Amino acid sequence: MTNKERYIEWVASLEYVPIFMQPWWMDAVCAGKEWDVLLAEDSEGNILGAMPYLLRKRAWFKYIVMPQQTQIGGIWVDPQVTGDKWKTAEVCRILKEQLDGMGLAYYYQQYLPGSLCVEAMRGLGFKTKERVTYRVEDLSDLDAVIDKFSKNKKRQLQKALSLHADRTMDIEDFYRFHCQCLASRKRKISYTREFLLVLERKARRLGQCTVLTVRNADGEPYAAAFLVWDKKYMYYLIPAINPAFGDSGAGALLVLEAMKIAREKQVMFDFEGSMDKGVAKHYQQFGSTPFSYFSVEKYYKPLFRLAIWCQKLREWNYR
Repeated sequence: MTNKERYIEWVASLEYVPIFMQPWWMDAVCAGKEWDVLLAEDSEGNILGAMPYLLRKRAWFKYIVMPQQTQIGGIWVDPQVTGDKWKTAEVCRILKEQLDGMGLAYYYQQYLPGSLCVEAMRGLGFKTKERVTYRVEDLSDLDAVIDKFSKNKKRQLQKALSLHADRTMDIEDFYRFHCQCLASRKRKISYTREFLLVLERKARRLGQCTVLTVRNADGEPYAAAFLVWDKKYMYYLIPAINPAFGDSGAGALLVLEAMKIAREKQVMFDFEGSMDKGVAKHYQQFGSTPFSYFSVEKYYKPLFRLAIWCQKLREWNYR
C-alpha cells in the first residue's frame, strides 16, 4: 500500500482534518501535477502524523510549494499527538529526515493556526514567517455579529437594501464574472477555468461548496464568491466584486450573506487570510478576529534562491 493510500484511510478514520488537507482537495488542486504524502509512524506502524505535499519540478530543481487556492498545509498530527509538544517534535523530526532525503531545492508550506509543528520545525532549522487570517467564530447571534461591523460597513449594508443574494450562478458563469471584474482593473486571473471546474465538481459532490451572488433587481450580478467549508470552518475562498458597482454596498452584503450560510452550516467563518493591507482592513471592518498562522520554508540549494531572485527581477522589468 502506498503512502497516499494509507493517508486516505487514515484521514477517513479521523473525526476532523481541514478541507485543505483532505485527499480529495489535493486531488483537485493538484490535478495534472504530482502530490504525495510523507508519514511519521510509531514502532508498530501506526501513523502519528502526515505531510501531504505538492512536488514541482523546474529544470533540475525539485521543490515543494502550496497548491493554488490552498491556505494551509504542512503537518497534521494524530489526536494522540495533538497538544503534546514532545510527541509533536518527534513527528516533525521524522518528517524532516524524510524531506532531507528527497533531494529538494526548496520547501515551503503554510501551517494551520496554533500548530505546535511551527516551533518544532523552527528548531529543526526551518525559517518561519507569521501570516494572518481573519475569522468570525461565533455566528449564533447574527444581530450581535452585525453590531460589531464598522460604521462604514453598516452604511454599505444600508445602500444594499435594494440588492438580493442567491446561489443560482453556475461555476462557469462565476469564472467569467471573476475574469470580467479583474479585467476592469487591468488584472489577470490567477487560476484557469479547468482548475476551478475540477475543484468545484469535487467539492459539490461532497456538499462542501456553493457560489453566492449579489444581484440588483434586474438580476445583474454585482458581486459573487466561491465558498467552501468543512466540519469547522467556511472559507471565503474566491470573492469577485465588480468595481463599477463598488459603491452599491454589494461587497458588504456578500460577506453578510456568506456568514448566514456559515451559520446555517454551524461552522465558523474564515476570510481565508490576506497579507494585503487594504484587503486586511476590509476584513477587519466586519468585526473579525485576527489569527496568526505561519509559513515554514527552507532553501536546500542556494542556487534555487538565485534562480527565484532572477525570475522576480525579470518579472519586475517586464511590468
